[in-house]
Amino acid sequence: MLQINFIRENAKIVIEKLKIKNFDATSILDKILEVDKQRRHLQNETNSLESELNVLSKQIGILFKEGKTEEANRMKDKTVLIKDEVKELNQKLNERNRSLDDLLIQIPNIPHESTPAGTNSDHNLVIREGGSVPELMKGAMPHWELAAKYKLIDFELGNKITGAGFPVYTGKGAKFQRALISFFLDENQNAGYEEVLPPLMVNEDSGFGTGQLPDKEGQMYHVASDNFYLIPTAEVPVTNIYRDIILDEGEFPIKKTSYTPCFRREAGSYGKDVRGLNRLHQFDKVEIVQIQHPDKSYQTLDEMVIHVESLIQKLNLPYRIMQLCGGDLSFASALTYDFEVFSAAQKKWLEVSSVSNFESFQANRLKLRYRDKSSKKPLLAHTLNGSALALPRIVAALLENNQTTKGISVPEVLQSFTGFDTIQ
Repeated sequence: MLQINFIRENAKIVIEKLKIKNFDATSILDKILEVDKQRRHLQNETNSLESELNVLSKQIGILFKEGKTEEANRMKDKTVLIKDEVKELNQKLNERNRSLDDLLIQIPNIPHESTPAGTNSDHNLVIREGGSVPELMKGAMPHWELAAKYKLIDFELGNKITGAGFPVYTGKGAKFQRALISFFLDENQNAGYEEVLPPLMVNEDSGFGTGQLPDKEGQMYHVASDNFYLIPTAEVPVTNIYRDIILDEGEFPIKKTSYTPCFRREAGSYGKDVRGLNRLHQFDKVEIVQIQHPDKSYQTLDEMVIHVESLIQKLNLPYRIMQLCGGDLSFASALTYDFEVFSAAQKKWLEVSSVSNFESFQANRLKLRYRDKSSKKPLLAHTLNGSALALPRIVAALLENNQTTKGISVPEVLQSFTGFDTIQ
């Protein structure tokens, strides 16, 4: 959520920058500024009357001491009227504050100045590429056929137990999945991230804090009786560890990693592009989260991108890194890099990670601050996160790209976790 002071002082800049996100903020900013003007007027009136009450209270005390009871009582009657007026003003002020908050949460984050214009993924920029696309043998299969042939994943059984998008991993498929999770967590820990295992459901305040609510209700599974939400990513519970916290500046950077199942409704998803592991309602993901000083958050973003890139390189997957255009940026993100790996049998690029800097947007909703060393004032921190990595499409690419006439070769870095070097 953008800060009202920033909007008040930079309304024209906000309007221009949000055009990069294809968001016309003119009308809603006019409403915000008008409500803010009313709110500040009411606050000034309230402050003035409360100051008058303080003066009157002191005078009443003096009059009673001087024995001027009648005059003191007349003044007390006046304070009753003023208190009623203050109460009425506070009610109006609370209404304006709620109206202002309702408007502010509709404004997306401002994109970073480097964000290219564009309306969709076709306008994303390729930052760099790596790895080599393998030449597959004749008769190579897509991963869903490989999964059936080697009894790794049972999509029909998942459909029976729950529904489409909830696969069952079996035998070496389950062990391969667990190996990837362990590999990612170990690599993240070696890079200085502390592992945390959070709840898989969050309350409404947590969903609001990281920007999932009220923007993405349609994508989240909701437990109505308890008003809990199944997490779409570990970013939500892990970042909310620091909701309503004031950090010491010396605590930066805070680095957390977490493995969790993730749940997304993905309403309207259908067709050939969602076959197999390409799009699921439940999937495993390892996440990295950082909370950082504002002066260092973009350096940190670059470091996170390099770290995620190293994971893909160690798996020997062909990849590319994309900088998202304004139209493809999420509601809360200021700058995002997507990682895609090439799935050789499908002959297509699959997104496996997004690494983002939210600057102070989430922190403002979370009330996540740090105490500045020089001014001693609490200031908003910056939050960042990234997938390191999301498993389904990584698994899809590994199965397809490593298939041979003798089975599926397991990447060397995973063999100590799987206990086998080939899936046969």
